[in-house]
Amino acid sequence: MTSKRVKVGIMGGTFDPIHYGHLVTAEGARYTFGLDQVLFLPAGRPPHKRNTQVTDSEHRYMMTVLATLTNPYFEVSRLEIDRKGTSYTIDTLRILREQYGPEAELFFITGADAIFDISSWKNSDECLELAHFVAATRPGFSLEDLPESTQQWVAKHQERFHILRVPAMAISSTEVRERVRQGSSIRYLVPEPVEHYIRRQHLYAEPLP
Repeated sequence: MTSKRVKVGIMGGTFDPIHYGHLVTAEGARYTFGLDQVLFLPAGRPPHKRNTQVTDSEHRYMMTVLATLTNPYFEVSRLEIDRKGTSYTIDTLRILREQYGPEAELFFITGADAIFDISSWKNSDECLELAHFVAATRPGFSLEDLPESTQQWVAKHQERFHILRVPAMAISSTEVRERVRQGSSIRYLVPEPVEHYIRRQHLYAEPLP
């Protein structure tokens, strides 16, 4: 009797804050690709945001935990926020490959906007050897919307690259932060426990320095 190959989704992101778009994406990927688990990894020091101040990692981690508590298929990892230095996707994938073993199928889930310059990512070809890539985007998105260099990279790895269209991707963390600053409602944009946490901790009330 052969054992079932484990399929793990890896949901990377800054999650500043996590919102329903992230959760719908993770659940959509879980259903579409038959994933046994989706692992949320709040970023530590993402290289693409070196010049942008992000909220303290402990706040972002706690909000992600609160948002995922009720889904038994979701789990939150401290791997990236506990690791010192810049968080590169390749380093995370190498560690997770070692943890889950060579037989596990890994699916790295991210927003399509994050892969516009994926061909320039550190060891991008090796990333695709270690995991499938799932680019979540709004309905109507086309690969032709990507830069030519990215289109060529996708064509090279088309068997390991997947587009997942998610209506809720219209929600953005930037919009949530701005609405908090303006005193507007964020109800139904983020899970209720996350909304309460933001209010209690007075997050986003003022622009980050």
